[in-house]
Amino acid sequence: MMSTLLAAGVIGAIGIIIGVLLGIASEKFKVEVDEREILVRAELPGNNCGGCGFPGCDGLANAIAARTAPVNACPVGGAAVADKIAAIMGVESGSAVKKVAFVKCKGTCDKTRVQYNYFGMDDCQKVAVVPGAGEKACTYGCMGYGSCVKACAFDAIHVVDGVAIVDKEKCVACGKCVAACPNHLIELVPYDAQHLVQCSSHDKGKDVKAKCDNGCIGCTLCTKQCEFDAIHMDNNLAVIDYEKCTNCGKCAAKCPVKVIK
Repeated sequence: MMSTLLAAGVIGAIGIIIGVLLGIASEKFKVEVDEREILVRAELPGNNCGGCGFPGCDGLANAIAARTAPVNACPVGGAAVADKIAAIMGVESGSAVKKVAFVKCKGTCDKTRVQYNYFGMDDCQKVAVVPGAGEKACTYGCMGYGSCVKACAFDAIHVVDGVAIVDKEKCVACGKCVAACPNHLIELVPYDAQHLVQCSSHDKGKDVKAKCDNGCIGCTLCTKQCEFDAIHMDNNLAVIDYEKCTNCGKCAAKCPVKVIK
């Protein structure tokens, strides 16, 4: 009986000593957490998509609290979250225009030429290294093998008739599809943008027409219609400045190949 009580006493004493030591260690080595970081993290949506450029929402909250990231850095939360975080940080929220991904290609299966029949890996990044980079004759266009679809965690992009299409309502502008596209066809554009050029080819008009019926032929008619200096030619391709564009629609109306959406 005495040995049992002695053993229990020793174990209890050891437990008390360890508890005291752990308490001292926790105080001595504790990491101070900025209260604002906790509040900011609570406002972030928690998607952990990495679209902000930081390792998840925790990383972004830490950066915002340390003032090394802007309060409107979360592409998923948009203006509403930016305003709440700005109030926590005591600053102005600034511009937080909602953006969505846009695929700069209109080369559907019935409009683009086929250079050969391809059977193999179903992934754009892998097909990009094979001769001709897949079936389509246009090397600038959407390959249609779905690397962007696999990258999207929000079911916001799908390949339809050989071209990736973005669902604006599901897209959170995380940028994963942008990084996944080997042809750099996808860009983030303002949600409210009503006129977008659905082409990425820099070939001359004759060469474009030989490969795709829906490509920009570089005719410059769109640039001549714009009264706001919002559209210019960049190496045979029309490019829209969304900050200047007023969505008047004159460029789209004049485009002979209807490549301006």
